[in-house]
Amino acid sequence: MKLFAPLAAALLLATAGTAYAADANLGRNLAATCANCHGTNGQAVKGSGMDALAGMEKAKLLQKLADFRSGDKPASIMHQISKGYTEAQLDLIATYFAAQK
Repeated sequence: MKLFAPLAAALLLATAGTAYAADANLGRNLAATCANCHGTNGQAVKGSGMDALAGMEKAKLLQKLADFRSGDKPASIMHQISKGYTEAQLDLIATYFAAQK
């Protein structure tokens, strides 16, 4: 019985990563939170002053996000939003937007 709790905890931790990676729509779902400002699927409204994220090169988008996180790029809210995601989540978001046209 003493081995059950550590074994159960180890199994839960092992399956948590698998469940996270198994969601094929995770990038899309995370990217959906950007729609309020950057438009559906990253298609910003022309003349809105917002960057269109759809089709942006992944490396460029990741660099912009890193600059927001570090404070190197001034922002009204993006510095806070970008800090709310892990590096892996930001990679998924950038991958999703790079694939959009």
